[in-house]
Amino acid sequence: MPTICMFYGIIIRLYYAPGEHNPPHFHVYYNEFTAVVDMQTGEIREGSLPIRQRKLVEAWTELHQEELMADWKLVMSGEEPFKIQPLQ
Repeated sequence: MPTICMFYGIIIRLYYAPGEHNPPHFHVYYNEFTAVVDMQTGEIREGSLPIRQRKLVEAWTELHQEELMADWKLVMSGEEPFKIQPLQ
């Protein structure tokens, strides 16, 4: 599962999974917390994050939605996703 971005201790990854279930999503890791985040809404679908990290991930998702969707298309066809700029 490639890491597409890291910022403030938050790691964001996408699975190589042609035919993976929709909606498009990514996986977030922060210390002992894990979450699955909907790319289109920025909402946590599974798991949890501390409030501060959740807000950072929501902001990052909003800023990079087009890039996330492009990466989703790549992993759905078994290709490696591009790295996405971290939140600064």
